Amino acid sequence: MSTAVRPAWRERPKPVTKAAKGLAVLVLLALVLVPFLVIVSTSLASNQEVVANGGWVLWPTDPSLRAYRNILSGGIVTHALGVSVAITVVGTFLSLACTACLAYALSRPGVFGGKPVLLLVLFTFLFPPGMIPAFLLVKGLGLENMYAAIVAPVLINVFNLVVLRGFFQGIPEELYEAARLDGAGDWATFWRIALPLSKAALAVVGLFYAVSYWNSWFNASIYLESDHWPLSQVLRMYVIGGAQIADTGLSEAGMVSAPQTTQMAVLVIATVPILIVYPFLQKYFTKGVLTGAIKS
Repeated sequence: MSTAVRPAWRERPKPVTKAAKGLAVLVLLALVLVPFLVIVSTSLASNQEVVANGGWVLWPTDPSLRAYRNILSGGIVTHALGVSVAITVVGTFLSLACTACLAYALSRPGVFGGKPVLLLVLFTFLFPPGMIPAFLLVKGLGLENMYAAIVAPVLINVFNLVVLRGFFQGIPEELYEAARLDGAGDWATFWRIALPLSKAALAVVGLFYAVSYWNSWFNASIYLESDHWPLSQVLRMYVIGGAQIADTGLSEAGMVSAPQTTQMAVLVIATVPILIVYPFLQKYFTKGVLTGAIKS
């Protein structure tokens, strides 16, 4: 009897290879966790400790939530946090509902005007309008300094639409036919058949929309005045722009640039919500995105 030769790609890795892979994982893990640990530690440290360590603290000796209490005591960050939460929740719900309805309609064969609408949607993906036409559209609709200006121009994302359309196309046609035989109409079929079977894709697309709305600082800086800014724009003014708190127009008179602890506390508040939501939806990513992309 001849012994089959094991292919090279199926051979067990050598101990040196295992050690090298483990070291690479540890290095990548440190590159991700250490900066986040520094940010959290700096936000918990006292101003004196931050100054003594040159602006950054790896491990605070006397941790305190003073910076978080200051920025969440009813000032600019509290207001901006409420704005961001409202925009994210309402915008994600509206975008997910509109995207799912349009994707389902475009996935069904024989829909009147389906192909022209699909080509029109794909055309906007290949040739985006740009900033000036979008601004003129928002101005023409009278949405300046209104939260609708953050949601309406980006209500449907073409990539998310294509993913959901591909997922709906992947549902067996026999299920649709069985629903029609039971007397279900288009809306009942969409609500009772397509949506329950598309939870993975809906979760992924919903997270994409939520992250986009949560981080929408650019549109906010164009369309909204300072008293309507979301948290992402306030974060930019605090940390990236290096501006003074008084420049936002919502702080008390005489206040100067935010200390490092306050800046890092704002950064943590702006980052943690997405980090909390992501682990619950991570299991849907591979199934939701790949299935929709393959079927498109």
